[in-house]
Amino acid sequence: MASSQRDVIDFSALEKDLRASVEAERKYQRENNAKLRAVQQGVASYQQFRDLVLTSHLTPLHKKEKNARKQAPWNPLVAPDKNTPVPQEQHIPDQHQQNIHQTGNNNSTTDPQ
Repeated sequence: MASSQRDVIDFSALEKDLRASVEAERKYQRENNAKLRAVQQGVASYQQFRDLVLTSHLTPLHKKEKNARKQAPWNPLVAPDKNTPVPQEQHIPDQHQQNIHQTGNNNSTTDPQ
């Protein structure tokens, strides 16, 4: 029996579709369980209910994750220790501000003659 182009199965597309379907099913189950927990807890408002469902994909931190040393600082402008200098912010005035300071006139509506 001869096989035609229609009989060839694209396994990569099939696998991609299967992965998407499995992920969609996991999301549905996760959100449905969050809805059931929210109703069981007796949330006070729809906003709280919605927030619980929208954050259902988040997982709590473990003790090791809370105490782990951070690789990058949250605020790069803060020095990591007292011996490291804090970088100074440099202000670069825009062209309009430079013109005001050069002419000594702060009226921006005057025409240069």
